[in-house]
Amino acid sequence: MEQRRTRHPNNGPRRGAQPPAPLPPQARRGPAGERGPTPGAARAARTRRTVRAARPAGAGGRPADMKLTGLGSGLFCIAAMFLLGYLDQLLFGASGTVYGLLFLPVCLLTALWVRDGDVLSAPVVAPIAFTVGLLPVADGTGGLAGRLMGLFTGLATQAGWLYAGTLAAGVTVLVRRMRWAGQRRRQS
Repeated sequence: MEQRRTRHPNNGPRRGAQPPAPLPPQARRGPAGERGPTPGAARAARTRRTVRAARPAGAGGRPADMKLTGLGSGLFCIAAMFLLGYLDQLLFGASGTVYGLLFLPVCLLTALWVRDGDVLSAPVVAPIAFTVGLLPVADGTGGLAGRLMGLFTGLATQAGWLYAGTLAAGVTVLVRRMRWAGQRRRQS
């Protein structure tokens, strides 16, 4: 059903409205009558300079400090642990120790590769990734109930690795957060 417009378009100045602000110096006419750059062009040039200064080019013209977002780091951690769980199941017969040892570097990489604004998501996603990656490793027969029992048993028996990986991610995040706060304090 089509809805009709109930307000009239604003054709004139509002009652009590202030006059528009004067133009910035770069938008005013120069001595020969030509106009300077538009405010949008000046803003775009400042943005380009800021982005270039913030991200020095690395090898191949890519920014040197590429980081993952919170969602990206979570997906990385979950996908890596799921693939490593399958690899552990295929190569080592679902060894819990091998799975736990593989979990530690994935937690550290996740905590290091997440960008500064989303750094607190790394210790949150680590236990989720551990659980998802434990699905192929967990022993389970007899349908869904057997698979869930195997998953809960695996979580109970491998809790030490889960805590160690989450602690490693948490400590890494705290160190990064303190360094980031110190840099921000020095800049202001």
